[in-house]
Amino acid sequence: MNKIASLKPGDDGVLIEALINHVVSGKTNGAHRSTYLSMTLQDDTGSIDAKLWNASEEQVQTLVKGSVVQIKGDVIKYNEDRQMKIVKIHLASQDDKERIKFLKQAPLDSQFMINEIKKFIDQIDNLKLHQLVKTLFEENIEKLSYYPAASKNHHEYVSGLAYHTYGMLKVAESFCTLYPTLNKDLLYSGITLHDLGKTIELSGPVVPEYTIEGKLLGHISISQAMVKEMADKMNIEGEEVTLLQHMILSHHGKNEFGSPVLPQVKEAEIIYLIDNMDARINMLEKALETIEPGSFSKRVFALENRSFYKPKIG
Repeated sequence: MNKIASLKPGDDGVLIEALINHVVSGKTNGAHRSTYLSMTLQDDTGSIDAKLWNASEEQVQTLVKGSVVQIKGDVIKYNEDRQMKIVKIHLASQDDKERIKFLKQAPLDSQFMINEIKKFIDQIDNLKLHQLVKTLFEENIEKLSYYPAASKNHHEYVSGLAYHTYGMLKVAESFCTLYPTLNKDLLYSGITLHDLGKTIELSGPVVPEYTIEGKLLGHISISQAMVKEMADKMNIEGEEVTLLQHMILSHHGKNEFGSPVLPQVKEAEIIYLIDNMDARINMLEKALETIEPGSFSKRVFALENRSFYKPKIG
């Protein structure tokens, strides 16, 4: 079996085993309107768009999101990206343990990242913040270790949430060295908990979908509510609790991006900038990883619908 990351336009008759991450059906134009399936396939190395022409009714019913399939197909170039024309397809094992094998993993080991995040928490000197952050982190540590950071766009893979959080903390560490007036305790606390609500907003790493709470409340308000509830439970009061909630509520930076309030504390502004930078870099890396040097990526909607050039120079 071939891995998706290795596929290149011109590869014919390749065999892959993959998870259906997304699938929609449609009808072709013309007098003889036939059914087709447009899907996104993924394995632990990446994803690729695919088309199954002349799909049968049985295939429409059985080839659903979350299914593991074995495929023979041809790889073509379409809209500056790879696409697979499916020649043969059939269902493989549908066991959850098998599904996890086809999910992309974070570049770093999850336990390593969790341990590193704990080290940052231990550097929080403010007692109220330290107790609050450590308790919330420990209570949600299992999901934090393997959940994705999103259902699409950035860090949307197993342990993506831990990788995103760890990366932000490393950047914040450098910022504190460069800008010594920054409050390290506030930065580390806000970053560690800013996306905590995603453990409730999303269904999990296998084809992540938004839960009812995720659709109706969103991770920003969920995270803020988790902090307030824990603070009340632990009888922690004071400016620390207010500031932590503010950094969570404002970390998307703008109302139109989902934050109910704008950053009004220096550390809140920095968290917004680091969060946005880390997400955008991750999207850039994903857009460029499968294209050849000297060519442009497909357009990335979340990056102002721009395409990006991959330089030939090393």
